Parts: sequence; structure tokens; C-alpha cells
Amino acid sequence: MSDKVIINGQEILPGQNVQINLNVAKLPTHTMIDLPVFVFRGKKKGPRLLIMAGIHGDELNGVETIRRLIVNKSIIPNRGMVVAVPIVNVYGFLNNSRYLPDGRDLNRSFPGSKTGSLASRVAHTMMSEILPVIDYGVDLHTGGANDNYPQLRCTFDVPDNLNLARAFAPPFIINSKLRDDSLRKAVHEMGKTMLVFEGGEALRFDELAIKEGMNGIRRLMKYLKMTTSNPRKLKKPVEIQSTAWIRARNSGIYRAFVEYGDKVKKNQIIASITDPFGETEYKIKSGAEGYIIGLRSLPIVNRGDALINIGVGSIDAEV
Repeated sequence: MSDKVIINGQEILPGQNVQINLNVAKLPTHTMIDLPVFVFRGKKKGPRLLIMAGIHGDELNGVETIRRLIVNKSIIPNRGMVVAVPIVNVYGFLNNSRYLPDGRDLNRSFPGSKTGSLASRVAHTMMSEILPVIDYGVDLHTGGANDNYPQLRCTFDVPDNLNLARAFAPPFIINSKLRDDSLRKAVHEMGKTMLVFEGGEALRFDELAIKEGMNGIRRLMKYLKMTTSNPRKLKKPVEIQSTAWIRARNSGIYRAFVEYGDKVKKNQIIASITDPFGETEYKIKSGAEGYIIGLRSLPIVNRGDALINIGVGSIDAEV
């Protein structure tokens, strides 16, 4: 990779910290929609790390995570470069929506097209302007209607993925296959690594998820020798080989008897569904021994709704 770093036609020199606004589209009123990109380049040569959030506009924890890292300046490297994109899906962020106005999921629109749908054009902007200048990336997400315990998703059979995930050291590391048309697969096909961190739920701040995201990024930067900061790990990560959702077999009022992050045994009663009038109650048991990595927070459920996500086949990580 060339030592030159050029984004949107602007060269970023060693030791420079700059903000670049990438124009992605216009509103129907002809108001410009820009994608703010913050670039922090160390004076010494080193790895180039992308930290991004808000690819789904209603997922706010990652936006706050990057904001705090910028404010406390811990994102500024001694070596290499950090590219921070706090809000990728500006449209969704403004509308409290996961999607863009064309109804598409930006994280299913990669590598995108210069002449395609709005989502495809935003994806193309990322692919052409940002991803060519970086080596590694962390994409920050939350759950949707479910509350996710802080977790990092990567592909275990790609050694570099797992090594970087262990350096990030979240509570859980989950083996996750590459999905077609996703950002992570597009980056993988470029010969680079993108990790996906998830924590909390949509449209809510979760302090644990924000702090785990901040500390994980700082640990990763230390591992890549970009900084000397090295936040303490609370405990060893647990590696999860697979996950399984428990879904509602009945409609009604749902109550969980466990907290996210808890370890559960097979056949343990972990929740119930009742009618609103006290006439019926259905017990929900865990189908396997594992960890609660995702938990629905809304009490009113319909048959088939996802309730609890259990990580199974777990082992302690070697760190």
C-alpha cells in the first residue's frame, strides 16, 4: 500500500488530523447530505484502522462510542492512521430508522454501484473512498428489538480475524459466517479484515456496550502497536462456536428470568409467556447449555418472535 493517503481528492499527511465531508446525495429539497469522515494520522508509519458506526441509522451506541474516543483523544495514534466514520447511514440516523429512504439495508448493499439504488451508491462511496486506504476495520452495531450483550463477530477459520478479535477482548467472541452483500464480506474479498462489534439495542444508549466498545478499540490499537494505551480486561473472552434463537411458541406477555451475559443449563426455565388475565402460563426452557448473548426487552410478543439468543459450543479463549 502506498504511503500516500488520499480521500475525496484530499491528501492527509503524517501528523495531520482532518475532517473530510464526503457528499453522498441530496435531499429532494436539494439540501446536501455529507458523510463526515475524521482522519487521525500518526507521524510514524503503521497500520491503518477504520472505526465506523451507524450503518443502521437506529443503532446509536457505536455513534456515542466513536464520539467519546474523539473527545478524549484516545483515538489519535502514535503510529499508523485511524479513520473514524461515526454515522455511515446519515438518512437513517435522521429518521430513527435502520434503513435508507429506498427501504434497503445498507449492510446488504455492498460492494454497491455508482448508478444503483441510494443504498448501493452510499456503499459504493465507502468502497471507493474509504476502504482502499485502510488495513483493518471495526464496524459497531447494536441489536434491534433485542438487547445484545457486548460481543464481537468474526470468522474463526480466518486466523487474522480471530487474532484481532482476541486482541479486542470483548466478553464474547462469536463465530459468524460471511454474509453475501455485507460490508464484512466485501472487505474480506479485498484481502482485509473487518470485525463486527455489537452491544445494546436500537435507539437506546447502553453504558456497558459503549465502554466495552471503547476499551476494545483501544486494546486493538495497542495490539497493532498504534498506541501505548492498554485498558485492563475484565475477564477472558468466551468464544462461541454457534448461536441459537429461542422463539415464542405462543403469543402473550413475555417475562425473562435471566439477564444477558448469564450462563444457563440445558432445560433450565429461563422465561415465560402468559396471557394478560392470569389464566395461562407457558414456561420456556433453554434447549442447550450456553450463554445468554441476546435478550428481548419488549414484553408483548407474537408467536414466532425471537426472544432469547443463546451462544453454544463455547470455550475460553487463549489470550
